[in-house]
Amino acid sequence: MPDELTEQPPVADEAKRAQAPQGASTEAAAEPAGGGQPVDPAVAELQRRRDEYYDRLLRKAAEFDNYRKRVDRERREFTETAAADLLAELLPLVDDLERALEVETGPDGSDAYRKGVELVHKQLLDLLHKRGVRLIEAVGADFDPRYHQALVHEVSDQHRDGEVMAELRRGYLLGDRLLRPAMVKVAKA
Repeated sequence: MPDELTEQPPVADEAKRAQAPQGASTEAAAEPAGGGQPVDPAVAELQRRRDEYYDRLLRKAAEFDNYRKRVDRERREFTETAAADLLAELLPLVDDLERALEVETGPDGSDAYRKGVELVHKQLLDLLHKRGVRLIEAVGADFDPRYHQALVHEVSDQHRDGEVMAELRRGYLLGDRLLRPAMVKVAKA
C-alpha cells in the first residue's frame, strides 16, 4: 500500500493544472465554485484513501491502548498472585512459631522450645531456597560494595586489608538480584 501513495498523478491532473489560471492552486481547480463534491476522480480517490488510512490509524491507536491496559492489568494480577502464594506458604511458619511460643519454659521446656524454633527456622530457609533466594557468603570474602554494607572497620593483624571479619546481618540474593546486602565488619590493615 505505501507504493500506492507514491504513484505519479494521472495525465489528466497535469492537463488541469496547465489550464488553471496563474497563481491558482490545483485543489481550487478541482472543486467547483459552489463548494460541492470534487470533480476530479483522482482527488476523490485520494480523499477516500486518506479517510481509510485515518480510520485505520484510529483503530490501531485504540487497539494499542486496549493492549496496554490489558498488559498492565495482567501484570498487577500476576504480582498479587505471586505475593498471595508466598504469603500462603509463610502462614504455616507463623502457626509453628505460635506453637513454639506456647511451650512452657522450664528445666525441660527450654530444650523443646529451642527445637521448635530451630524447626521453624529450617522450614523458613527451605521455603526461601525453594523460591530461589540464596544467602550471600560474607565472612572471609573480600569486601564487595555491591553485596556488603560495611558498618564497622576494625584494625586486625589476623585478617588481610578489606577482608570481611564478621557478619552482623545476613544478606540475600534472588537469582542475581540483590534483596538485601549483608551488614559486615571489615578488617583494616
